[in-house]
Amino acid sequence: MLDRINAVFPLRLLAFSACVLCLLVTVGSAADGALTPGSAVLLALSAALTMLGWHDMAQTKRSVLRNYPVIGHLRFMLEFIRPEIRQYFLENDTDATPFSRSQRSLVYQRAKGETDKRPFGTQLDVHATGYEWINHAMVPSAVATHDFRITIGPDTAQPYSASVFNISAMSFGALSANAILALNAGAKRGGFAHDTGEGSISVHHRTNGGDLIWEIGSGYFGCRNDDGSFNAEKFTANARDPQVKLIEIKLSQGAKPGHGGVLPGPKVTPEIAQARGVPVGVDCVSPASHSAFATPIELLEFVARLRELSGGKPTGFKFCMGHPWEWFALVKAMLKTGITPDFIVVDGAEGGTGAAPLEFTDHVGAPLQEGLQLVHQTLIGAGLRERIKIGCAGKVVSAFDIARLMALGADWCNSARGFMFALGCIQAQHCHTGHCPTGVTTQDPVRQRALVVPDKSDRVYNFHQMTLKALKELVQAAGLDHPGDITPHHIMRRSEDDRVATMAQLMKLRLHTGDLLKKDVSELPFVYQHLWPLVRAESFTLPK
Repeated sequence: MLDRINAVFPLRLLAFSACVLCLLVTVGSAADGALTPGSAVLLALSAALTMLGWHDMAQTKRSVLRNYPVIGHLRFMLEFIRPEIRQYFLENDTDATPFSRSQRSLVYQRAKGETDKRPFGTQLDVHATGYEWINHAMVPSAVATHDFRITIGPDTAQPYSASVFNISAMSFGALSANAILALNAGAKRGGFAHDTGEGSISVHHRTNGGDLIWEIGSGYFGCRNDDGSFNAEKFTANARDPQVKLIEIKLSQGAKPGHGGVLPGPKVTPEIAQARGVPVGVDCVSPASHSAFATPIELLEFVARLRELSGGKPTGFKFCMGHPWEWFALVKAMLKTGITPDFIVVDGAEGGTGAAPLEFTDHVGAPLQEGLQLVHQTLIGAGLRERIKIGCAGKVVSAFDIARLMALGADWCNSARGFMFALGCIQAQHCHTGHCPTGVTTQDPVRQRALVVPDKSDRVYNFHQMTLKALKELVQAAGLDHPGDITPHHIMRRSEDDRVATMAQLMKLRLHTGDLLKKDVSELPFVYQHLWPLVRAESFTLPK
């Protein structure tokens, strides 16, 4: 609402013009000897509001108040009384659009280092279809640390010890410079990874020295020729930077898989152009598909090439599950060539983005649970699971989110919007307009000034730490030693017929090691019976 009004008249000017005008009028009245009791009250009020405005612009804790002095307090007043209004007239804390107030509040509390405890019991309907919980042990375990880690690429020249919770892909350009600075500073302090997004490595990613996952998209930003094709020399120069820990080829993203994108020329600033290696002021195009490969085998050869050019850094790819036969063809190519990625990141269709067509947001791509299961189970069936680590992303904000996804097969989780909330995002959903009220997703230098890097980097660090501490408590309650020990047998779910079963019992895809290497797959789940015998390592398409 603030930005709708702001489009007509800048609120930061409205607040001060009103206060200062009142102050000048009343001071003028006093100078003329006409100061009445009413004007005296007006003088005191306008002086107080003016001082409040100056204070709002100077403070560093709340981005909204820095961008909207004085009038921004209306949001917090409404926030205070809204629970009562919502409780009786509108909605409850668990209504999600796309993140519920309860989810956002959890991130805000942890980011600020405040208590995340809740009174009066759960607000969830424990008898509703889909309700999930993790079973606890009669004898809880004692885990020494919440710093849970996994090793990615143990057989490479430069393996990486990664946290099980990292910052998902968000490019500079989609996020502001201050947002990138704060995210990377928090990652540096907490010892976790920051995915660059396909917009490549900017000066803001390098300033604080946090670990980077360099994402290579179809535009090959940071490693491209003038015609948009891949440039090996530019790639090597960036990839061998010690700050870069993993190389990730982006095949698709959950919010708009198979779509590509364009950053209009007017938005291609000198800083963005430098990071991406494109001309200033010219449309910056991300094609829907890559030009460096066209078949499953060529993709794996590209993985191997980037691993070599980077000096032996773990290399993998990210995708949202689409046609299952394309994924099966890629697995068959792994078996045929012996080339495997060091990791695969599965992006869910529930993932976010700055802008996407509604049809893609709502109806294209597999949700994370289904995509993750298919990847995990297929690698098991092909006997490749031990060689490849799996990451995932898609609405991950709580420790239970991490636990249930690791139960489904993930080795680690990434979060984008969770860390945006930690930066101060209020889910205004103006990411694509450049009018972000908290300075997170804008290139407006005035707006992004509201995001104070030292304060917000602390919040990024706190959110990561407190989420992992909560995960540690879940692991201990289940009697385990590491979140990697959580299996589908530990997670319970109520199904549509009010049946309660473990996630393992409800899963439709269950393979054993080597099942897909057998000649007879007639006893396997239908998707394998029907498609696995048809696919070829040489092509993503099915034979006619």
